[in-house]
Amino acid sequence: MTTAPLALDERAARADADDALAPLAERFVLPDGVIYLDGNSLGPLPAAVPPAVTDVVTRQWGTDLIGSWNDNGWWDAPLRIGDTIGRLVGAAPGQTVAGDSTSVHLFTALTAAAALRPDRRFLVTDPGHFPTDRYLAEAVARRQDRLEVRRIAPPDLDAFLAEEGDQVAVVSYAPVDFRTGELYDMAATTEAAHRAGALAVWDLCHAAGAMPLHLDAQEVDFAVGCGYKFLNGGPGAPAYLYVAHRHHTSFETPVTGWNGHANPFGADRDYSPAPGIARARIGTPPILSLLALEAALTVFEDVDLAQVRAKSMSLTEFFLRCATELLTPLGIESVTPPDPSRRGSHIALRHPHALGLTHALAQRGVIIDMRAPDLLRFGVNALYTTHRQLLTAARHLQEIMQESAYDPEPPRTGPVT
Repeated sequence: MTTAPLALDERAARADADDALAPLAERFVLPDGVIYLDGNSLGPLPAAVPPAVTDVVTRQWGTDLIGSWNDNGWWDAPLRIGDTIGRLVGAAPGQTVAGDSTSVHLFTALTAAAALRPDRRFLVTDPGHFPTDRYLAEAVARRQDRLEVRRIAPPDLDAFLAEEGDQVAVVSYAPVDFRTGELYDMAATTEAAHRAGALAVWDLCHAAGAMPLHLDAQEVDFAVGCGYKFLNGGPGAPAYLYVAHRHHTSFETPVTGWNGHANPFGADRDYSPAPGIARARIGTPPILSLLALEAALTVFEDVDLAQVRAKSMSLTEFFLRCATELLTPLGIESVTPPDPSRRGSHIALRHPHALGLTHALAQRGVIIDMRAPDLLRFGVNALYTTHRQLLTAARHLQEIMQESAYDPEPPRTGPVT
């Protein structure tokens, strides 16, 4: 005798009732009446951030003034916070620095990695990479006459390395496709790059904080990531750079600021790099936003990222079921892999009027985003997203479609990120 499949409402109720991570939602300031499914673009406000920022502004800056560089740990913040992030990405202490933007760190990583393979001419990157990654790959290549960018989709990398591997200096990819949410195999790609004698650079923006990462164990060479998505550090939060210990004595940063000097307060005439990851520091760190990020990272205290990943897969699996039952009959197509081992923490649905549907959902209190020209992205964060919220979002979208309650060509009144 077969058992009838559970209805969506019952599935959501059971999954949320069994959710061991449910209490973690209290660590965030989440507005009433809003279903926030855009944390993969901008994480919501952690409750620990406002009091921390108030203290930084009123006491540390307002009262302690310049003494805070020593007395309140401002000077050590980039390395201290880097190590906190390092614990989330599988990096031992002393390999991660926080501060500057993802773009600055990626420029540093690509330039330094290419310099470590001076006799090779190819910088390989994903043609579907986030635009900044593609732009910076080209910028780095333009500054080194020998380098040439080759755009190779992840499934085609092994074949390319088999033919041209001895000419590949750097392989630069992301574990999660920012459009579709497809999850790639970091370990296999890094191993393939190393077999060819190349170095691996990873962009972790859509992965860190959403799943366990194993930079040291997988022998990743360089990695970068932002602080404002799953790390919830706030708009424009500082990014981070990971450089494996084995490269610390040989990698050179292309931007040599005073913070990365071996004697930063000596005002030496010539640049001498600081030992270890500290040489990747550049200029004066943005202390207000850096310490806001540090407070935001406290949401991960006592959190097992394996549990986060398990819940994320449950959430995305459930939403795909909702999409199949409620939205596919209306002409909305999922482009995210159905295999849970190949999914990150967002689901992408395709419809030609994605922008109008995104605006219509926002009017109903469901915040998602879109990627041009036709993808709606539904981000899940296991620290606060529920199965019930995903079902509600799917039903809102179903009603909008059934009632044609959206503008198929809405004006762009602001950025949709």
